[in-house]
Amino acid sequence: MRKNLVMVMDDIAAIKIAKDTTFALLLEGQRRGYQLRYLNEDQLFLTGSSAQAHMRSLTVQDIAAGWYELGAEETRALGPNDLVMMRADPPVDAGYLYATYLLELAEKSGARVVNKPRALRDWNEKLAIAHFPELIPETLVTSSASRIREFVKQREKAVLKPLDGMGGRGIFLAGASDPNLNVIIETLTANGSQLAMAQQFLPEIVAGDKRVLMVHGQPVPWMLARIPGAQDFRGNLARGASSEGRPIGDAERKIAAAVGPFLVENGIELAGLDVIGDRLTEINVTSPTCIRELDAQFGTNIAGDLFDALEA
Repeated sequence: MRKNLVMVMDDIAAIKIAKDTTFALLLEGQRRGYQLRYLNEDQLFLTGSSAQAHMRSLTVQDIAAGWYELGAEETRALGPNDLVMMRADPPVDAGYLYATYLLELAEKSGARVVNKPRALRDWNEKLAIAHFPELIPETLVTSSASRIREFVKQREKAVLKPLDGMGGRGIFLAGASDPNLNVIIETLTANGSQLAMAQQFLPEIVAGDKRVLMVHGQPVPWMLARIPGAQDFRGNLARGASSEGRPIGDAERKIAAAVGPFLVENGIELAGLDVIGDRLTEINVTSPTCIRELDAQFGTNIAGDLFDALEA
């Protein structure tokens, strides 16, 4: 077993531990005897060909106040004793991409990085669904305002979203007669200079946007349905959706069976599939969530399942 769990994440002081999957991973790593190390993505750096990190030792406890304590600072190369988890949230901007290049060099020095840095770069969470055309809603990706308007017109209404967002940010539901449609398109495409996604609106969203967690290519048997609030169409907990744990069904198993081998092949050990009705809408690989909620409802230990797979 590797000695250190090196967690690359956003500010630990700002997390909500009842819902934070990264916190679940830290708790499980500590329980298994890993020495915890904490840093933000901008604390990675390169000396020659050596990927190094300026980090702090860390201890965690599952209490609402004082859930973490930072210890000694340490600056060193990442190597064979390190299990590195890259859990910084999107957007996948230049800083994020540079971090994946450094983590790929850390891999060459013997560190294990989860999820694999190349996969984090190559798998845009919105575009990855295109590998599975038989499973997804009707989808268009373009910077052309006329193409988007025609897509919306043909379907009466559609969901429009950026390719680099998370947590429901920047997502619109628009109809062909919506007086704001042009403004929405201009905003999402930066006046025609960047790609945006248009997807068929799925009325099954009223029953929830279902998060299916995948651990080493296998679905967790429970999923979290995120049900939009009365004043919103988005099934995002960050936008006021409520959550309900459910056993996964035949539709989710079919999608998981198709996507799972592809995840393993690309070094994606933990992923979150978003499913509305029987359609796959996103494949989350950067910082998939919902472990804490499912563990609390069903007595599972999904982080433990992940560590079991990594240590096997």
